[in-house]
Amino acid sequence: MRFRVPDMSCGHCTAAITKEIAVIDPAAEVSTDLDARTVEVSTSQTDGAVIEAIKSAGYEAAPV
Repeated sequence: MRFRVPDMSCGHCTAAITKEIAVIDPAAEVSTDLDARTVEVSTSQTDGAVIEAIKSAGYEAAPV
């Protein structure tokens, strides 16, 4: 699943988002693209759960 995270702009952002996703699914595979401001996640969790994790990191997210 892929999400647009408009305010993601640096390594700190990606680390915070990755950390929060790991809280809900330690086995999740997360890749980020700062230029496109997207996060791709391979997880057994729902889109909603991943969006909430990204929000917990302090960022808004929407499915792409």
